[in-house]
Amino acid sequence: MNSAGKAKIKTKSKSKPKSKTVKTVLWVTLSFVLLLLIAAGIKIYEDVLADNINLEAGKKGYVLVYSNKSIDENASLIKQTELLNNTDAFFRFAHLTGYSSLIKPGRYEVVDGMNNLALLRLLVSGKQTPLDVTFKYAQRKEDLVSFWATQLEADSIELLGILNDSTYCASVGFNTENIVSLFIPNTYNFYWTTSAPKLLKRMETEYANFWNADRTAKLASVKLSKAEVSVLASIVQKETYMTDEMPVVAGAYINRLRLGMPLQADPTIIFAMNDNSIKRVAGEMLNIESPYNTYKNKGLPPGPICVPGKAALNAVLNFKEHKFIYFCAKEDFSGYHNFAANFTQHQINARKYQKELNKRGVK
Repeated sequence: MNSAGKAKIKTKSKSKPKSKTVKTVLWVTLSFVLLLLIAAGIKIYEDVLADNINLEAGKKGYVLVYSNKSIDENASLIKQTELLNNTDAFFRFAHLTGYSSLIKPGRYEVVDGMNNLALLRLLVSGKQTPLDVTFKYAQRKEDLVSFWATQLEADSIELLGILNDSTYCASVGFNTENIVSLFIPNTYNFYWTTSAPKLLKRMETEYANFWNADRTAKLASVKLSKAEVSVLASIVQKETYMTDEMPVVAGAYINRLRLGMPLQADPTIIFAMNDNSIKRVAGEMLNIESPYNTYKNKGLPPGPICVPGKAALNAVLNFKEHKFIYFCAKEDFSGYHNFAANFTQHQINARKYQKELNKRGVK
């Protein structure tokens, strides 16, 4: 019995290490699984629920999704803005959920505290944030196109192509020389994804709204078409930035047109030479061969020398009746002009201004 008892005791002592090993393996396995779950939870939190917007305090941010680019190209562009703390995490989440292909083009405002789930919902919804575009000025057609292409998704090449299309220009009452008159400087509310054709449709509507019954009725007194008013207004705008003086300048030019005189507008020479650095228009400049040379050609040039603003347009329509034919800048450089009804007085005014130019070394 003693020997049997001893045998039993031996059997029990051998089973203990086996039980400990199983427990250890089980514990390690459970711990590993738990760590995996924790890691997965952290990853899910980072990719889905964590704040992923990198904004300076008090500033707004906008995510742009281009309609003519792939999801990967858009991801790369968004990453370059550094607007998201982790752009890769956002697009990884979008791909895993299968919603990346449902993201819509647009300009979307993001806010502090926004996570990837909220951002994805926003981009899939297509509820983009409109923007106000303040269009103040453009000189040439290329400047006009460049401005709008930096404000909207409208393609600059497509927009320039339409503005150079004589068929389109004729359909809205213009030609390729004066088509820029279609754009009336103002502040407009747009969706960023506005295309070139949609932009032009909007400008057609705004142009029609500008030329209301009251303004249209005034065309009879100036004896100019709408397009011609824009051309003269562009010259008035380049002559003076003083809005209170614009109707007087407009009146002087209308007097010249009535008399059949050349307009002799210095800004048209600068436009013809395409050199805005010119300070004094004189000498051989006046002989440049160009339809925009109003010293050599009578009447209005073929198109505007800039896109005129509402003040200049209204100044032409409400020009001041007077007997002035000539004017030149005041010698005090105030921005205003001295006006004259005859050439003798004009020469006196011009000499005073030229004397001051020489004194200041302006060439």
